[in-house]
Amino acid sequence: MTRSPMTLRGAELLRSELKQLKSEARPQVIKAIAEARAHGDLSENAEYHAAREQQGFIEGRINEIEARLSRAEVIDVAQLAPSDRVVFGATVDLEDQDDASAVTYQIVGEDEADIRAGRISIASPIARALIAKRVGEVVEVAAPGRTRSYEIIAVRYT
Repeated sequence: MTRSPMTLRGAELLRSELKQLKSEARPQVIKAIAEARAHGDLSENAEYHAAREQQGFIEGRINEIEARLSRAEVIDVAQLAPSDRVVFGATVDLEDQDDASAVTYQIVGEDEADIRAGRISIASPIARALIAKRVGEVVEVAAPGRTRSYEIIAVRYT
């Protein structure tokens, strides 16, 4: 089984979602199925079929989260030794060499990536280009249509 890196924050979010699904969503859908059964004929009972479908989604999500957590290698970014080298979990300040715009990304696991929040997957082209580089280095990233150049301005572990 291949271990996949995940930040402590990402693991906590998944555990929280799992707890909510098991303690709230699952009991609610079980109750809805019981109520729909009480209405009689199940073959034409839309409420019953909708509740069963919802139950399938909930159970599938529970299984998916449990599988992700079981193969996760949880890394507490705050415990990493500060360095000027980019590693998993680091927050990296970059300057685009073409237009001098600044961007900041945190390199996270695939399951917790959210580009709008500045979290990029370890498997993304930009993260792969950044890993093991140091402050002051310029990295080339193959982007759709062209290659982009970024200078690493700062590396933080928060």
